[in-house]
Amino acid sequence: MKFSEREGITKPKVGLQIDSIDNDLRNRLWNAVYLLYLEPYCYPAYLDDKLFEFLKALWHSYFKKPADAIDKVNYENTIHSVKLYFLSRQWCEVYDIIEFFANNFPDQTINAHFIKDCNAILETELSGYRFVGKLVCPISSKEEIAEIEAAMTSPLKSVNMHLDNALKLLADKESPDYRNSIKESISSVEAICKVLANNQNTTLGEALNIIERESKITLHADFKKAFSNLYHYTSDADGIRHALKDEKVNAGFDEAKFMLVACSAFINYLIAKAAKASIKI
Repeated sequence: MKFSEREGITKPKVGLQIDSIDNDLRNRLWNAVYLLYLEPYCYPAYLDDKLFEFLKALWHSYFKKPADAIDKVNYENTIHSVKLYFLSRQWCEVYDIIEFFANNFPDQTINAHFIKDCNAILETELSGYRFVGKLVCPISSKEEIAEIEAAMTSPLKSVNMHLDNALKLLADKESPDYRNSIKESISSVEAICKVLANNQNTTLGEALNIIERESKITLHADFKKAFSNLYHYTSDADGIRHALKDEKVNAGFDEAKFMLVACSAFINYLIAKAAKASIKI
């Protein structure tokens, strides 16, 4: 984390960008466009033929403006027009135009490099989208975000604390800690299960058994099995989760995001079940 974030002066970025693009993400995507597609083909007095032909396709098929307005010699205004569009349009149009570059520039090696760079930027800046093949596709839905936000406002401070930590560890732009984000996510489920089981000294698997055995909550067998398996995914051999074992957990962004969404959804499920059973938490 940056100094300002460690000291609490500014807050680290949290939450995925689903229906918006902040300045950091927009600027970095523009830099990828400029550094890979534009700068290498701009010379002191003219545009390279490859870029000039692509710009004509961009003007004709994407902007739908007169292609004869492109000046191959005095090209600064042309490049500025692309930049102005990129930096001023809606978030979805930014994804539209990077798709157009990736699908229409004549050099496939550069296109592959661009897609790889964009995906790294999209992940670092917490976009809810990635290039899949040559199309920008969602990796998170509004429904997933809603599950996380709902779980983070649960009546239990311990649950909220673990989820907040999981999100911060996932969202740290400087040094994301996916392994410990996963650990915090499963700890949030364990926290609510301990409360429902009325036993702070038990483990998640046993707590699930106690909840079903001693309360009015009936848990679907597949749900119990799924979260028992997720618990073992983050557990030591003796079943007591002290730390994630490197040989067991290949933790990346996808795994950490899945755990955060899945654990949030299960917490919301348990809260709803408790409410129906008139169990106060």
